[in-house]
Amino acid sequence: MVEIAIYPPNSLILADLIERKGHTPLALQKQIRQKVKDPEIDSPPMNITEDDPIKGLKYAAIEVPSGVRGRMSIIGPLIDAAEAAIIVDGAPFGFGCVGCARTNELSTFLLRDKDIPTLEVTYPTNKDETYQMVNEINDFLDSLDELVKSDEDFKDEAPVSEKEDLEFVEKELEED
Repeated sequence: MVEIAIYPPNSLILADLIERKGHTPLALQKQIRQKVKDPEIDSPPMNITEDDPIKGLKYAAIEVPSGVRGRMSIIGPLIDAAEAAIIVDGAPFGFGCVGCARTNELSTFLLRDKDIPTLEVTYPTNKDETYQMVNEINDFLDSLDELVKSDEDFKDEAPVSEKEDLEFVEKELEED
């Protein structure tokens, strides 16, 4: 079972596809649920705590509007926990939206920058493209256990010092 970040982070369709394949979607809904049930918040889910923009500083600079930092305090830990990601480009608001273009840009940047298996698909415009997108996602989800395992094996073999780095590269070249 692999933890998969999704973009848009509140897409119920993507979360459902991932759960049907036995993986864990890192969706915004679960994070918001925790916020709503938090007794510290006066009128959930409209309020954020004082700590939320501070937590968001890990992902966005102080000059960035507090709304972006507040959103990133919720989305950022999902990206940190991700072992894989699915990004849908060009999705309309109804497919999932966090309501802030800058947060969307930052989220996709962080997902693309992270060294994890990532599938990027374009939002379908007709029935055939929809079947193709769902098939691509299912194929990606089926291959994830192998992709993540081979990636972890490679990281376990990775060197820690410069000398070991050279020896590792030479060993890899000899094997190929």
